[in-house]
Amino acid sequence: MKKTIILFALVILIISCNKTTPAKEFKTAYIDTSKLMEESTEAKDIEAKYKDKSKVMGNQLEAEVNRFKSEAASFKQDAMKNGQAWAQQKGAELQDREQKLNYAQQAMLQQLQQESSVEMDTLVKVYKKVIKDYGKEKGYDYIYGTGDAQSILYAKDNYDITKEVIKLINDKYKSSDKKEEKK
Repeated sequence: MKKTIILFALVILIISCNKTTPAKEFKTAYIDTSKLMEESTEAKDIEAKYKDKSKVMGNQLEAEVNRFKSEAASFKQDAMKNGQAWAQQKGAELQDREQKLNYAQQAMLQQLQQESSVEMDTLVKVYKKVIKDYGKEKGYDYIYGTGDAQSILYAKDNYDITKEVIKLINDKYKSSDKKEEKK
């Protein structure tokens, strides 16, 4: 009797497992996020802005470094003429200036990185919203990201919507530029 009940329960279990329920097809796609950031006009503009800013700030610092180098070069000659006490005092001044120049360089790099990081973070937030809206509009269930921070190991190329999203983002950026120019 026990064997019959167990056998009956096993048959019911097997039959219930074999029932197929219709699976919903999900509409999925992916975006190569590193390509998106490389090819988006706005990201390129931000990068160019900080390269230019870096050059301007670097030129100012470079002029100061060159003055320091010329003073350091003349220090060696003047040290023999002016004696050891003068050399020690001037050497300490030069070391202090060198340290200040190093601090200024570090502060400049840190400032540029911080400003650039803030703008790029804002840009990423905007892009996420654009992608979310795009996904809703096109009826996607999932849009994955690939690139530097991969969340997909494989996907068919026909699921890649990177070019479409880049075009959308660049078009929105161009139209916002025109609006700002009119103001």
